[in-house]
Amino acid sequence: MAVKLGILAGGGPLPGYLVEACRASDRPVFVIALEGQADPDIIADTPHAWVRLGAAGEALDRLRAEGVGEIVMAGPVRRPTLRELRPDRRAAKFLGMGLLKKGDDGLLGALVRALEEEEGFRVVGANDVLAELAAPSGPFGGFKPDDESDADIAHGVRVLHRTGPLDIGQAVIVQQGIVLGLEAAEGTRALLERCGPLRRDGRGGVLVKLHKPGQEMRADMPSIGPETIRAARGAGLAGVAVAAGSTLVFEKDALIAEADAAGMFVIGILPADYVDDYDTAS
Repeated sequence: MAVKLGILAGGGPLPGYLVEACRASDRPVFVIALEGQADPDIIADTPHAWVRLGAAGEALDRLRAEGVGEIVMAGPVRRPTLRELRPDRRAAKFLGMGLLKKGDDGLLGALVRALEEEEGFRVVGANDVLAELAAPSGPFGGFKPDDESDADIAHGVRVLHRTGPLDIGQAVIVQQGIVLGLEAAEGTRALLERCGPLRRDGRGGVLVKLHKPGQEMRADMPSIGPETIRAARGAGLAGVAVAAGSTLVFEKDALIAEADAAGMFVIGILPADYVDDYDTAS
């Protein structure tokens, strides 16, 4: 029998896809649903426990009691203030390592190491469970980027190669060689909303969304879905480019239908085709 999977569930649809994959393969699963973060409807019919974010000891003890051997971190988690966190003894230990002072990728990488090296769990990536959701290489639907859009993609990759090690964000919008916006704490959808009014005349821009160079991929894989395409269309973009193999694509058929109806391209690229050392931290 497969090792029992523990899902640390934040927001968004990813925890639900992981639960469905476990059911389809008869893999035992238990969900730690983070209060104020996870969607109750997604995990309602799955063995689970609600735990507040600062109660690390309770979460870890419950995972052990349930016989969990592997853990996957799934979905975005809003970073709390120390007052909101109210850390228990084990969470306070993490804080003593200076985790709250790290950027998102530094924080998640440190948590992965702590779960494996100090707590004895094996941490796996969502793509290890959901390999079929990994973005393919090349155009997804009926459209592909023209030369102007391809130049914008190349510039976006270069931008993210330089900003990724600063742990700022995973996405950038480029139009006609000009950066309209770089994702920060607001997330991709808010980035698209912010950049819509900045659109220039002529060919629409491109959303480039990639993992950060040297990123801990088990903790925070980029993802897109039909709502990404709707928001990109609303921002007047010509298309979306993501990293093939290291981006999760939710509801791919619906995503392609949205893009084709809008006349937009969606394409899986290899960042190293644009920047030789993209996948190494710089």
